[in-house]
Amino acid sequence: MAHRLPDLGSQRLDRNTADVRAGKAVPASAHSAHQKATIDSVRVSLGGLHLSQIAIGLLGVLAVTSEYSSGMIRATLAAVPQRRLLLTAKALVLTAAVAVTGIAACLAAYLAFQAFQPAGDAMRTTLADPGVLRAVIGAGLYLTVLALLGFGLGAILRSSAGAVAVLFGVLFVPTLLTALLPSSWQDTLGPYLPMNAGDTIYSVRPEPHMLQPWTGFGVFCLYAAAALAAGFVLIGRRDA
Repeated sequence: MAHRLPDLGSQRLDRNTADVRAGKAVPASAHSAHQKATIDSVRVSLGGLHLSQIAIGLLGVLAVTSEYSSGMIRATLAAVPQRRLLLTAKALVLTAAVAVTGIAACLAAYLAFQAFQPAGDAMRTTLADPGVLRAVIGAGLYLTVLALLGFGLGAILRSSAGAVAVLFGVLFVPTLLTALLPSSWQDTLGPYLPMNAGDTIYSVRPEPHMLQPWTGFGVFCLYAAAALAAGFVLIGRRDA
């Protein structure tokens, strides 16, 4: 029977943990190098993104479906008969609003998080560090494209509940199902799933087998573009 060599790194971390529990001081050098190599402090500082993406996705859906549910869409189309022009204007306003708000909020969250980190801490970074500025701004761009994905689904389905269900189903369900597949399938399919592809843009250290940040963001944009294109086609072919 083959014997595995002991994991010296794990044993060292276990000893550090035991020392902390026993009240002994552990030098920062004992774990800072490991943390710097494995922890993405930008993702930690943007932890609120996982909650805000729900609100932003819902905003994108409601930017279209709210008028259908209230019946105001008839008055809107009477005032602006060119339906695709109307949808374009709505999409542009949504894009500008979410991009400005999202980037500003992500930047504020990152700076606030860093302000509480002591000098020399493994979690402390600056915007000048490699990949940090791209990740912070990329988080705002991710929210913007997510809003447009919700907008496109809202234009397709014209139902708030249906569009929200499809939006978050597309984001979460494929990732959960892929986790049940063999690892080789996960490595092949996983990088191209909507959420996995979008996540890379606000990661300083992308996970193994995932796409590079801008490539992943491009794939995520394709999902939104497909939804928007279908919405633009259907709005000109259906009655209000």
